[in-house]
Amino acid sequence: MRAPRAKVSKGRIYCVTLPSVWPRLRASLLPIAPAILFLIVDFEQRGSRVVALSGVPRGAYCISFLTSVILWGSLLYTAASRLGPERWLFRIGFVALFTGCMGGQLYFFSQYNLYMNVDSWAFASNFVTSILNQLGADLHNYLFTQFPALLGSLILLWAGRTWLAPKANRLRLARWAVGLSLAVAFFVPLGPAQAQASLPDILFFNALGGLVRAQAHMARPTDGPLPRLRSSLPVPPLTSRVATPRNIVLIILESVRADATCIDFDPDCRKTQFSNRVLPSRYGLTQMRALDSTTSVSLAVLWAGIGPNEANETLHTWPLLFDYAKASGWATAYWTSQNMAFGNSRLWVKNLDVNQIISAQDLDANSDLDLGAPEGLLADRIGREIGKLSEPFLAVIQLSNVHYPYAVDPNGAQPFQPASTSKAPADTAEFFNHYQNAVYQEDAHIADMIGHIRQSEHGNRAVIVYTSDHGEAFREHSQMGHTFSVLDEEIHVPAWIDAPPGILTPDQERNLRGKHNAYT
Repeated sequence: MRAPRAKVSKGRIYCVTLPSVWPRLRASLLPIAPAILFLIVDFEQRGSRVVALSGVPRGAYCISFLTSVILWGSLLYTAASRLGPERWLFRIGFVALFTGCMGGQLYFFSQYNLYMNVDSWAFASNFVTSILNQLGADLHNYLFTQFPALLGSLILLWAGRTWLAPKANRLRLARWAVGLSLAVAFFVPLGPAQAQASLPDILFFNALGGLVRAQAHMARPTDGPLPRLRSSLPVPPLTSRVATPRNIVLIILESVRADATCIDFDPDCRKTQFSNRVLPSRYGLTQMRALDSTTSVSLAVLWAGIGPNEANETLHTWPLLFDYAKASGWATAYWTSQNMAFGNSRLWVKNLDVNQIISAQDLDANSDLDLGAPEGLLADRIGREIGKLSEPFLAVIQLSNVHYPYAVDPNGAQPFQPASTSKAPADTAEFFNHYQNAVYQEDAHIADMIGHIRQSEHGNRAVIVYTSDHGEAFREHSQMGHTFSVLDEEIHVPAWIDAPPGILTPDQERNLRGKHNAYT
């Protein structure tokens, strides 16, 4: 046992021991413990990025830490009170906020390699139902990250009630500090949003503040190019002068990356074996890149031939493929399994001047918001409708079943195993197999659609163009899904063109073969 150390003060001699100092020391350190925990977690997740901050972002990060210390310290202090019924409100608030911040940010970072911030909420506020659907699909992993945070909050609360002894005058000051620090965290952006130059808890509170402002109509939900009612600029009459009359079918996949398919014919193909088998003479384009990683922008790029950085007004007024086809006297069709309630998509296509239009709601009134309608229904409908189009025609087929959470029929073939629906980092390989099984099952329906086209009266004059709106990330750069970057996993997409013999000229065939491995 360590001997006590004698100390003299004003003629008195007394002993100072560690046990006598410890209660005061822990009471001083405990209020800053929550902020320290968030700091430790942040350095564990992205320490190199935090260290690289400089100038204003570094200053903002330091201010966010100070705000976190005041917020959690004052909240824990008030929650530790043993007087007044309001103490329960502060206790519940402490546990709920700490659990939501810590657990929510850990889950979000595990999916997207960044924290939830005000931009994330602004984006999500336009797709609330979709966000809830996607969260529900991975609910067990979300709850798994919440449990340690909940346990930590309860331990901190127990320690506060055991070790802290709030005094009435200090409680009043602490409650004022809670309100002031929450107001700062909610409504004062600390540093550039792009740099995320704040602790994860302050970013979380700032995101909630942005949502509150949007719901109260104090701010726009987002400045992004949300789909709205569009109206194409007029196109003058055009004349088609192709040497050989042809029809065009454009197949647009959803979220399918290049390495999830067989672009060139391969007798041993497993990934997309059905379409591979029915079109062995297709012209593959192995280096095709989408110009963005989100469907709404991709449709403008593919249909209007404009860049992904055009103004919102341009996206909603520039003529589309359908407009040029109509001006040339062609029939047109738009067949999709996409649910047009997703992100106001129905407004973007409402004024399409086409001869036939079919969407998920026409196929299945209860179609899923993210997955759309089952694509077997779309294949059957195309089989009935293709013969009703006059020639020449342009038909666009847009698919949706490979959008997250990826439609996989449990009674259908699932050749890629082991497969799992879990998005946990440790399960990435199995989760990719689940995705690959969705691509595999969808490909069977695509082969059916191609069969209907080729077997129709118009089929021997139809050129089929096949690609995807964007790819999908599976933690190649620590991110999941799409919309977040233009890294190759999100923009390298499959592409091929198939034409019956005699429809393309020898020069056209030679040019397509020359583009096989060209960056396109």
